[in-house]
Amino acid sequence: MKFILGTKQHMTQYFMENGEVVPVTVVAASPITVTQIKTQETDGYTAVQVGFGTQKKERLSKAVLGHLKDLGAFKTLKEIRIKGDMPTLAVGDSVTVDTFTVGDTVRVIGVSKGKGFQGVVKRHGFKGDKRSHGRKHSERKPGSIGGGLRTRVPKGMRMAGRMGTDLVSVKNLKVVHIDAVNNRLLIKGAVPGRRGTVLEIQG
Repeated sequence: MKFILGTKQHMTQYFMENGEVVPVTVVAASPITVTQIKTQETDGYTAVQVGFGTQKKERLSKAVLGHLKDLGAFKTLKEIRIKGDMPTLAVGDSVTVDTFTVGDTVRVIGVSKGKGFQGVVKRHGFKGDKRSHGRKHSERKPGSIGGGLRTRVPKGMRMAGRMGTDLVSVKNLKVVHIDAVNNRLLIKGAVPGRRGTVLEIQG
């Protein structure tokens, strides 16, 4: 299983060798460091904890500093569940973009853009009411949410509310170019989040 962490940069176009132009997302995937290995025997499941990015040591708690020891002060610690065989990694090892190859199919996981409080038309795709004469201010209202003897709103009712900031997983994206010098991956298509969002890329 291949994996790495990176930050979303921007979208652009990439020209393939056959002249085809594809839309790509640029992901800055600087080397990540293995900070802990979890096994079935000791923890009940198999996972690798990695550190990504750097920050001042003063911003970390003593518990985290004691856990990391001399590995560094990482901005992000993330645990990646391993399916199948455990990769041959040890604490302190680095994982770089060279782990992937051009043409790999990957899954990208990240937090989507926050849209704030939105109505039902934008949030759930409601059609809205008629725009005929006399309608005034109710074109984008949700309408009735049910009547009868109900004295509560059922769970799952599609209503207005906060939209976005969800953990989104996009599957079947392809790696079209790897820039090992600048630690960048070019992934075909769009990925979740705004610029600067930390992404988990799994192969």
